[in-house]
Amino acid sequence: MENRELGRTGRRAGVVGLGAWQLGADWGEVGEDEALATLEAAVDAGVTFVDTADVYGDGRSEQIVGRLIKERPGLTVATKMGRRVPQEPSAYTLDNFRAWNDRSRENLGVDTLDLVQLHCPPTAVYSSQAVYDALDTLVQERRIAAYGVSVETCDEALTAIARPGVATVQIIFNAFRLKPLERVLPAALEAGVGIIARVPLASGLLSGRYDEHTRFGADDHRAYNRHGEAFDVGETFSGVDFATGLAAVERLRPLVPEGMTTAQFALRWIIDHPAVSVVIPGARNPAQARGNAASAALPPLGEDVHAAVAAVYDDLIRPQVHDRW
Repeated sequence: MENRELGRTGRRAGVVGLGAWQLGADWGEVGEDEALATLEAAVDAGVTFVDTADVYGDGRSEQIVGRLIKERPGLTVATKMGRRVPQEPSAYTLDNFRAWNDRSRENLGVDTLDLVQLHCPPTAVYSSQAVYDALDTLVQERRIAAYGVSVETCDEALTAIARPGVATVQIIFNAFRLKPLERVLPAALEAGVGIIARVPLASGLLSGRYDEHTRFGADDHRAYNRHGEAFDVGETFSGVDFATGLAAVERLRPLVPEGMTTAQFALRWIIDHPAVSVVIPGARNPAQARGNAASAALPPLGEDVHAAVAAVYDDLIRPQVHDRW
């Protein structure tokens, strides 16, 4: 698998990683053995980067990933912190950071966390010098090796990219979320900040597997967060109305080359952008993990295909999401 620089971490990562939210909670039940098998299949397929968070299953995802890295040393694990408490800027203190990091280190079974990201905190946090001073202290204390941020908006990303200690920015970037192309990806590339592309399949919409009859379980965020009841609505289907997303996928299907699945097409579209360090699709089983990883070996899409994707976005998606995030 192609490896790229992971921003300012001093590490390289396979361009397709694995997002471990699905292995913790909020996507329907995934048993622990199945979760571990999914992680192992991803690593066997060339994945070297795993993204998790302390809030995924209230630590369950971190614990499962911790089991993996005991068996498979040398992987880079990124976790996130800050969503287990009320979302107030006053919560983002050095003492809290230490406590959150210590819990994640215990869950993962490591002394030093490879990469810790602020987990979509209140907007004011991205501009707080005290927050970055605290993160620098964690690096000095060797609780963490590097830090980054996960963001909801492009403006938050640009604020973070301007900070010299920020190694990576995690942002929603996919064929239904093109706004990062305008300023965020160019700014990150110039600054040497890594881009971690999350929600790459728009919560499964871009897999092409759903239709108007699809129903999601009560424990699946795609059922209970359609309007942002639990967290930012942009995290579910990238904020796109489900019916509109289905219509857009039908417009995209003819663009998918022979021998490539719709999901692989969506991932290859992201990989084609050199500013992206790693894309982190989730997976619920080993077959999905292997299929996602295989997208890294597929040939780049042509300029005509990228133009056609942009046209679908402009026609159907832009009016719903472009000005929001």
